[in-house]
This record gives sequence, structure tokens and C-alpha cells, in this order.
Amino acid sequence: MDQLKYDNLKLGERGAIISIIAYICLTVLKLIVGNMAGSEALKADGLNNATDIVASIAVLIGLKLAQRPADTDHTYGHWRAETVASLVASFIMMAVGLQVLFQAIGSVFQGKHESPDIIAGYTGIFCAVIMYLVYRYNKRLASRIKSQAVMAAARDNISDAWVSTGTVIGIVGSQFGLPWLDPVTAVIVGFLICKTAWDIFKEATHHLTDGFDVELIQEYKKTIAGIDSVETVKDVRARNYGNNVVVDVVITVDAELDLQQAHDICTDVENELMEEHDVYTVHVHVEPDTLEECI
Repeated sequence: MDQLKYDNLKLGERGAIISIIAYICLTVLKLIVGNMAGSEALKADGLNNATDIVASIAVLIGLKLAQRPADTDHTYGHWRAETVASLVASFIMMAVGLQVLFQAIGSVFQGKHESPDIIAGYTGIFCAVIMYLVYRYNKRLASRIKSQAVMAAARDNISDAWVSTGTVIGIVGSQFGLPWLDPVTAVIVGFLICKTAWDIFKEATHHLTDGFDVELIQEYKKTIAGIDSVETVKDVRARNYGNNVVVDVVITVDAELDLQQAHDICTDVENELMEEHDVYTVHVHVEPDTLEECI
């Protein structure tokens, strides 16, 4: 199983690399055209893609570090490296998002009387189509290898496609006697960058502080309770190590069973959770059902 997961991490690098290449090209294109056409919204969108370069590089580094096997001071492996990388990327994205936001707000209050050249709109449409295609590729890849990091990159891709679409709306609107719509759209783009950064930060810190989906916990309990010879499920806890789920279980069994029989039941619990829910590792603690609770 370990080798398969490491191979999936390697495949996930493709999505990150494609995103990096796409973001570099689109950032340069948007910033050049945005400055030539006088579009605050397109320049803000270009800076948005610049932060996406950092985020994609962080995902790539995280995927590479996560492939390192367990060692003496990382006995559980390096799976959380990609989560830490996402956390760092969220800080950088937030800093750039705030900069875009403040600059755009300044442009709104200064008063903008010239509409950007329509070529900025065509550029935005082209970039939106490119990002949608990258999104489709990364989404298929993430579903294939079951990678949360690559799926997060895919969500970022589609978010950027929508941001570019909004940028086009602002630019086109400014051509119809609404020049203020372009800088206002830049403000919206700044908010979207900050929101994306916050969402990444919230998810990363949730995993790093051992937060876990309570509905999945209930599903695990139901699966364990359905296994023959398991009397009760006293406790189930779970945490994420990168894309891997580690589960700790406390069950009770018939007190008359010998050690080998109890061990076999533990093995059944482990195998069922791994097969049914794709859990990476299961630690089972077994107790006799006659054991009274300590008060």
C-alpha cells in the first residue's frame, strides 16, 4: 500500500507542474496586457495568478517531501509536509491579496475616468478558458489518485477561471460608460484572493491540529459495530497525515475469548476499515466486555 501511495504522490506532481507553467504564462500575459491596456482588474488578476504560482510550487514541494519514507525522527513518515506547504502558501497569498485590495481601493477613490482597451477583455476570456482546461485535467487526476492536495489545486484553478470571467465583465462594462467598474472589479478580485488564502489556511490548520470530519467518525463506528464478535465500540478517533487517515479504535469483545481470537477480531477491524473506507493505518485496543468503567 505504501508504494502505491508514493506512486500516487509522484503522479500528483504532474498536476502541480502543469498549474505552475500555466500560471507563469498567464501572469506574464495579464500583467503586460493589463499595463498596456490600462486595466486595473486585469493587473489584479495577474497578481492573483502570481500568488497561485507560489501555491502550486508549495503543493509540488509538499508532494515531493511527502514521498520521503519514515525515518528515525519521522516515524510516521513525512505525509504532513504538503499540509505545512499549503499553510505557508496561504500566508503569501494573503499578503498579496491585501496588497491588491488596498491598491484597487485607492484607484476607486482616486477616480478613474478612462476605460481600459478592449484587448484586456479578450485576454481575460482567453485566460479563463485556459484555466478551465487546467481545472478539468487536475480534477480528473485528483479523482484518480485520491489526492486532497491536487483536488485543492483543481479548486484553485476553477476559482481563477471565475475570477478571470469576472474581470472580463468589469472590463466590458467599462466600455459602456462605466469606467469605475474596472477598479471595482479589481477590489472584488482582491477579496477573492484573500478568501482563497483564508480557506487554505483554515483547512491546513484544521488538519494540523488533528481536526477530523465527525460524520466520517460515525461511519467508521457503524462499520466496526457490524463486524462479528465486536460487542461494543467504546471509542473511535481519527486524524489526517497528509492524504492518509489514521484511526484509533477501542472495542470490547467476549471476555471468554483467548488472546489469538481477540487478535483475529482486531485484524478484522483493521482490514474492514482499510478496505471499506481506504484508511491508511488502524490501531485497535481491545477490552473484555465485562470490564467495568473506572469512576
